[in-house]
Amino acid sequence: MSRRLSAALLAGVVLTLAGCGEKAQTAGNPGVRKSDAKAWEGTTQAVYNAEGFKVGDKTAWEAQLKTRTERGQNEYPRTTSARK
Repeated sequence: MSRRLSAALLAGVVLTLAGCGEKAQTAGNPGVRKSDAKAWEGTTQAVYNAEGFKVGDKTAWEAQLKTRTERGQNEYPRTTSARK
């Protein structure tokens, strides 16, 4: 009986200590990138910029979003142009 009690206590201690081993989940961890830049500031890599987009120009960014919405998500222009 004492072996079972010792084994149960040991298992309880191990499980209790296992919960203390979690790593911190903060932005300061290596490999985690936090971007505080405005959306219209874009990126320095041209491959990710759409044609006609000017990096740092908020008006051009808003126009690009409007164009993407009209071309890709609005079914009305698609159906009317197909009827002509």
